[in-house]
Amino acid sequence: MKRKIRVALLFGGRSAEHEISLRSAKNVAEAIDKNKYEVIAIGIDKSGHWLPPAESGRLLASASSVPAHISKDSGMALIAGGNEHQVDVVFPILHGPFGEDGTVQGLLRLANVPFVGAGVLGSAVAMDKDVTKRLLRDAGLPIPNFLVATKENPVTFRTAQRTLGMPLFVKPANLGSSVGIAKVRDEKEFKGAMKEAFRFDTKVLIEESIKGREIECAVLGNEKPAASVPGEIIVHHDFYSYEAKYLDENGASLEIPAKLPKNIAEKIRRLAIQVFQTVGCEGMARVDFFLTDSGKIYVNEINTIPGFTSISMYPKLWEYSGIPYQKLIDKLITLAIERFEKQQKLRTDK
Repeated sequence: MKRKIRVALLFGGRSAEHEISLRSAKNVAEAIDKNKYEVIAIGIDKSGHWLPPAESGRLLASASSVPAHISKDSGMALIAGGNEHQVDVVFPILHGPFGEDGTVQGLLRLANVPFVGAGVLGSAVAMDKDVTKRLLRDAGLPIPNFLVATKENPVTFRTAQRTLGMPLFVKPANLGSSVGIAKVRDEKEFKGAMKEAFRFDTKVLIEESIKGREIECAVLGNEKPAASVPGEIIVHHDFYSYEAKYLDENGASLEIPAKLPKNIAEKIRRLAIQVFQTVGCEGMARVDFFLTDSGKIYVNEINTIPGFTSISMYPKLWEYSGIPYQKLIDKLITLAIERFEKQQKLRTDK
């Protein structure tokens, strides 16, 4: 009898998006094909400590839990429970810094284990909104105007107002799920928003406000990625804040597919793939856009480990596009293994 593929779900993490990661991981653990995969739970707490097996298992009741470590005696493999439990592939479900930013991806490359999603470069680039926007701008893709501030090179309210107009948005450069984001209308709000954003990152993005619909598109694949139908976030708050996303059950609603003219929907799909390839992504990503009343499309950002609950936009978009949740998980794992096998054929010596 052919043994099951051992998939380690890596979840939790140090970022402000810890709780969202738990929700996503629980859904993946429950939905994955148990006839094909053996699921190992590997949790990381908010302080960055990798949890004992019992604690990881308690958080993901539908997954088994055994001790995990990286063993150089096994060819730098990720081992769960002993040599007989070598992990075949890792599914990182770590949103934000210390998981989505290339750090864990680098660890897994060193451990020589396949993993789902973008590699080191794509993960690091996509996490940094400043670097992402500069790459997209250089590629000729439409983005909102922005400024970048650090403690050493601050941006004054007058400069931001003169350059970007009012209102504007202040965001930590390296974070997701709208954590630390504020809409600013005057100097007092600007100072408060900058202070709050610097609590989460050493670099802050200041961006012009684009009045328009919020459209999202899911991308799936490696060398030849495909784009889903676009969906729309209909926000019932002032903007799509953390509260609107996760705390207020009536904060926003999803419309899939988005009500768009065919030519606009196709343009968004093409742009989503261009963004995905420009920042060097693989596996999966969700690309977010603004669509103005005049029909102009702006790229907002790209998320390399989007929310993966059963009601999250990424899986819902693919479900409507013909790939149900369980099949999507299977496809992502297959893409990870295919990429790994290609990498193994590359020479590492002269």
